[in-house]
Amino acid sequence: MARIANVNLPKEKRIEIGLMSIFGIGKSLSNKLLQEANVDRDKKVKDLSEDEVGILRKLIEKIQTEGDLKRKVAMDIKHLQEIGTYRGYRHKRSLPVRGQRTRYNARTRKGKRKTVANKKQVGK
Repeated sequence: MARIANVNLPKEKRIEIGLMSIFGIGKSLSNKLLQEANVDRDKKVKDLSEDEVGILRKLIEKIQTEGDLKRKVAMDIKHLQEIGTYRGYRHKRSLPVRGQRTRYNARTRKGKRKTVANKKQVGK
């Protein structure tokens, strides 16, 4: 089992996809790392040699991933909130940040619908 950046990579997947389980590494960066390390991207994670895993580990140590990256993102959001930007306000209220509509959508951010009942009129 390959363990890189404190993440256990899935054994049965190709190394190209397995590296993407590390927070901060996407498909293009994964391919770039594999090209630098001279590792075939179609190779399964379980078929990697210790040398290849070591080379990948060294390359990934240079990149900001996992906890450090999550901390940086959280600090960036906190900074936006402290200086009072529109984006910071939207983050604080758990509303869409990038200009999406909220009238009919955004349920994942806004949460479950809260139905407001009509007021009953008093009959004469």
